[in-house]
Amino acid sequence: MHSNPREQDFSIQDAMRLAQTPTGQQLIALLRTTGGKDFQDAMTKAAAGDYAQAKTLITAMLSSAEAQKLLEQLGR
Repeated sequence: MHSNPREQDFSIQDAMRLAQTPTGQQLIALLRTTGGKDFQDAMTKAAAGDYAQAKTLITAMLSSAEAQKLLEQLGR
């Protein structure tokens, strides 16, 4: 299956929109406190356009029970 660049743009826009919600802000705060350097590395990679590496780092951080609960609240 080929990746459509526009699909990637929409998913990034969706993530940005969700990050502005109160639950999204809670999730970001959780990732910052529990992820430490990995969170910072993920943000740096995303800012540089390396979304695949950023996603890998974030996905690992999202495996905690608390993160999963917040994701459920976001409708994922």
